Amino acid sequence: MKILQDKVAIVTGAGSGIGRSVALAYAREGAKVIVSDTDEDSGRDTVRLIAEEGGDSFFVKCDVSSPEENESLVWAAIDHYGALHIACNNAGIGGAMAPTGMYPVEAWNKVIAVNLSGVFYGVRYQIPAMLNSGGGVIVNMASILGSVGFANSPAYVAAKHGLLGLTKNIALEYGEKGIRANAVGPAFIKTPLLKYLDEQTMQWLVSRHPVGRMGEPEEVAELVLWLSSPKASFVTGAYYPVDGGYLAQ
Repeated sequence: MKILQDKVAIVTGAGSGIGRSVALAYAREGAKVIVSDTDEDSGRDTVRLIAEEGGDSFFVKCDVSSPEENESLVWAAIDHYGALHIACNNAGIGGAMAPTGMYPVEAWNKVIAVNLSGVFYGVRYQIPAMLNSGGGVIVNMASILGSVGFANSPAYVAAKHGLLGLTKNIALEYGEKGIRANAVGPAFIKTPLLKYLDEQTMQWLVSRHPVGRMGEPEEVAELVLWLSSPKASFVTGAYYPVDGGYLAQ
């Protein structure tokens, strides 16, 4: 039997990159997947890919920086499938690059709204739905920058650090009620977030990973899948880097 058979899962930012890989991995293991993204075309593309593999999914457009849209996303899962068991809060943006003393206030507000507040809004509505479904699993997509700094990215670093604290709090508050929560910390992964970088910057980033390359979205998805499954039944409140050795330095 597949390890997520008949579970219902939400994946935000599932139109591309890590989110798409997570959605596909969930579906392959039997989950019914609510694919969420702000980009309707890419989100529906993910649904198509899942259908081609025989999976069950549907698309809901959602801007995670909106509490109301997060609530609607959870209700869509319940209305369509009758329950919610798993949520991978993956949607995120990179944001502007500038030193802290010159960082644009508008850019700060946008990064925090999506990368931190957006996850809070998600879990705020996911948790009650999971309690009503008999328990569940939350996987929040942090970053290696949830535990170390990165010059000129103060908003992203602050948001991802905050996400680790939020994840720990959920684990403490809901462990006895059947909800596990963990955070995953990818290093630099080949996703659309990096598409604006020039070749020199890309090569410098590669050099920061002891394995000599960037990660693939599927490699992150394998860890998320494990954390979302009964195989990780005693794992909660933890932070798991998937970083090619980046944090070993």
